[in-house]
Amino acid sequence: MRARGSADFVEAFAFPLTITVICELLGVPLEDRPRFRTMTQAFFNPPAQGGMERIRENLERFQGYLEGFIELRRQQPQEDLVTALLAVEEQGDRLTTQELLSMVYLLLVAGHETTVHLLSNGMLELLRHPDQLQRLRADRSLVPSAVEELLRYCGPLELSMARFAVEDFELYGQPIKAHEVVRLDYLAANRDPEQFPEPNRLDVTRSPNKHVAFGQGIHFCLGAPLARLEAGIAFDLLMERLPHVRLAVPPEQLQWRTSAQVRGVTSLPLSFEP
Repeated sequence: MRARGSADFVEAFAFPLTITVICELLGVPLEDRPRFRTMTQAFFNPPAQGGMERIRENLERFQGYLEGFIELRRQQPQEDLVTALLAVEEQGDRLTTQELLSMVYLLLVAGHETTVHLLSNGMLELLRHPDQLQRLRADRSLVPSAVEELLRYCGPLELSMARFAVEDFELYGQPIKAHEVVRLDYLAANRDPEQFPEPNRLDVTRSPNKHVAFGQGIHFCLGAPLARLEAGIAFDLLMERLPHVRLAVPPEQLQWRTSAQVRGVTSLPLSFEP
């Protein structure tokens, strides 16, 4: 990527890295990996026309693929996570076929799509805050705290999955009736001035940093340790290997995904030449 002098960071780095990691973990064959991009993007970014129908079609296609892949691993076990999950199921555990499908689907979709946007959003904000970028370059021991701050400041997930009120109640003057759907806005919570001093300021040294980018409680993100590890390694190497990185287009020209749940740019053109 650096040798070419310029690149779309999303296509050249963020997507290949995250899909490679999650697919190697699960044991997905190399030739099948590009298919996941189309299927997961259709889920997170439904088209304006026939959106729900397209989502249903992609989910059915994805489920069909996963069923075939799981059956292949039953017949040909490998040293991967899907084989391990099958072994647990076959030893009498209560993991059903539907639970196995759901687990693999969760890991494939949430395990790479959100990390793509964590990397690209994070790179964008570091470039838009050159003082913080320079601080990180000067002291790469700050990478772990920088990752936490990027999760807070420009996290990839905006809205939680649906929650349902179990009884009537009122929250800050807003009445909510039993059984109504409630969704939490993580990005708003992560800019709460009661929790974060100067919440609209990017600070790679921020501590404490009790953000909710990964959710909370029993709904805490299953892939949080992997996302943190990937982002930490990636930003550490990017600081070392791209000393002259800069945006190749004005920030206002960037296009953002239309999804109300996942927040990220569709592309991030960068230049690496001095």
